[in-house]
Amino acid sequence: MKQVLIKQGQAIVEEIPAPQVEPGTILVQVDHSCISIGTEISGIKASGLPLWKRAFKQPENVKKVIQFVATQGITKTRSLVKGKLSSGNPTGYSAAGIVLEVGESIDDLRPGDLVACAGAQCAHHAEIIRVPRNLTVPVPDKLDLDVASTVTLGAIALQGVRRAQPTLGETFMVIGLGILGQFTVQLLRANGCRVIGTDLDSERIHLALDMGMNKGVFPEDGNDIEHVMRLTDGIGADGVIITAATSSDMVVSTAFKMCRKKGRVVLVGDVGLNLNRADFYQKELDFFISSSYGPGRYDNNYEEKGLDYPAAYVRWTENRNMAEYLRLVAEGNIKVKPLISAIYPIEQATAAYDSFKNDTAKPLMVLLSYPKIKESTENVRVITNSFTRSSGSGQIRVAVVGAGGFAKGMHLPNLQELSDRFCLHAIVSRTGHNATATAKQFGANYATTDYEQVLNDPEVDAVLIATRHNLHASMVLKALKAGKHVLVEKPLALTQEELNYIKDFYASASFSDSLPVLLTGFNRRFSRYAISIYDFIKRRSNPMILNYRMNAGYIPLDHWVHTEEGGGRNRGEACHIYDLFTYFTGAKVVTVNAQAITPSTGYYSYSDNFVATMTFEDGSVATLTYTALGTSEYPKEQMEVFVDGKVLVLNDFKRLNVVGAKVKGLESKSPDKGQKEELVEFARAIKQGSEWPIPLWQQIQATEIALLVEDHLRSVH
Repeated sequence: MKQVLIKQGQAIVEEIPAPQVEPGTILVQVDHSCISIGTEISGIKASGLPLWKRAFKQPENVKKVIQFVATQGITKTRSLVKGKLSSGNPTGYSAAGIVLEVGESIDDLRPGDLVACAGAQCAHHAEIIRVPRNLTVPVPDKLDLDVASTVTLGAIALQGVRRAQPTLGETFMVIGLGILGQFTVQLLRANGCRVIGTDLDSERIHLALDMGMNKGVFPEDGNDIEHVMRLTDGIGADGVIITAATSSDMVVSTAFKMCRKKGRVVLVGDVGLNLNRADFYQKELDFFISSSYGPGRYDNNYEEKGLDYPAAYVRWTENRNMAEYLRLVAEGNIKVKPLISAIYPIEQATAAYDSFKNDTAKPLMVLLSYPKIKESTENVRVITNSFTRSSGSGQIRVAVVGAGGFAKGMHLPNLQELSDRFCLHAIVSRTGHNATATAKQFGANYATTDYEQVLNDPEVDAVLIATRHNLHASMVLKALKAGKHVLVEKPLALTQEELNYIKDFYASASFSDSLPVLLTGFNRRFSRYAISIYDFIKRRSNPMILNYRMNAGYIPLDHWVHTEEGGGRNRGEACHIYDLFTYFTGAKVVTVNAQAITPSTGYYSYSDNFVATMTFEDGSVATLTYTALGTSEYPKEQMEVFVDGKVLVLNDFKRLNVVGAKVKGLESKSPDKGQKEELVEFARAIKQGSEWPIPLWQQIQATEIALLVEDHLRSVH
């Protein structure tokens, strides 16, 4: 399917795989989408800036890059940044079309329904979009889809008016008569208000007057503040709604001065905000910010998980605002057709965006149109890379499933370096543009949004799963049943039930030597540091005491790693350390105990601030202190191994000291956590059919330790 992407200062149209429906979402064949002039043109300009200028504007991203260089090296960092720049960004957040498929848990929409959609994360300029239910509303009967595609802009304007709380007969000033200003004027008129408006473009003032605005303040009228005072009998406006976009601070200052005493100003647009106290203090003005299109915006629980706000407590959510805007349009209270400057077919999207560069006659609102649906359109979920190459002799053909930052910054560069062992056959991602861009960057034969595609592809020998944690176990099981070798990022599973399915798969097999290799991404055991420790302690004569400290760093509690998608940091990350304990002891675990703090405030959580202790059959005792209470200025990881009169100290996988023996330690400039060596061992096991890199019982045990720790933590909280 075709989709508009923003790359290096340009809007381009690319062919990408169509998305798949997911629980709580709707798959929509787009009929029309509306270009947001302010937001999208700003995005295009930002994407065309040189890297140093972007760094100046976004210093927080520079800090992230520097940290990545320190931990992963310059080569992998360059690869990650290159991928980010080359992939482009999807754009658009307002569309309308026909429902193709409905995901689980949605029972009030069905295929064939006409809907309008919002959301910068989903309602893109693309032939097919996947949209959560709360960002989708039915289109009223007889309302054209081109008009309905303006739903997001209409809802933004409506929320701005709601924030102003206008009452019948009040006078409002609207500053900025672009599309949001035009909608705002009509909404205020529908609310029984007298409306004055101004803009630097006289043509837009005339248009607003034609659409029902009472009075216009033209640039040539002189002092606009005095003009408003004359039009309001010297009282001033009851309220001002700012829908302009400018870096100047004068707009807000002017708005304050136009108001009567105890009036209110609502900011919908994007303007300079260096406020002058004298402008609003004496009048005791109220200043409100209108956040996009209503309550629910930027709330992941509302938008993505479908948790609605009760109407009795939150009367107007973003979804209800969207529906109300469409109702007002359908009933003729809001006129949209005269505001549409042009409609371009999706194939001419670049020309549509170029039309905004005209300094003399910039269009007010531009739509994109899309071809009518074809029988096979929704099934085009594979895009072939034009630079495909066949695999070489002895290469393992691998599909990477999940093309997030870690895969692009770590696994894919490593696969490239190991091209004598691996051939990157396919990239699978839930978002088509990411799959396509990643396939191009790393030379995969094709990109797809369909996991079943690679499972049914006889040319795929192995899959590398790097999706979010809640998908791991089910994807692993499907791949194993399809006969594919599997390397899955940790964790292997989030529940005992999931783990049992994988155990049962191998337990019920008739011929173990023909079964696919399973490797959980416990990469730390493959680092030269861990191997050196193992070689030193394997001839020990007594049990060990192992102390591990993980200064994990704070992650906000609404981050996905803390949710059902991530399973929490114990199951999602601490399992690495449980595997190391298993590797070093080579023994079955006997007891597992855990104790967490009880935070005094809601900032911290017990689930990532705990101490876990376990004993093993060989008599060894291991303790993990895992905490988010510390500072990033202190090293992240340290392990001490007390064994046979010696102490081995591992610091951040950058330095190993052995105290009490004449053994030379190890040191490296950057952490060596064994990710590349893990892939080497995975290839060896597949090609030679020899012993697995990690025995199955050890992968199972590390996962079960994490599950037992989780049970302990939850039992006391």
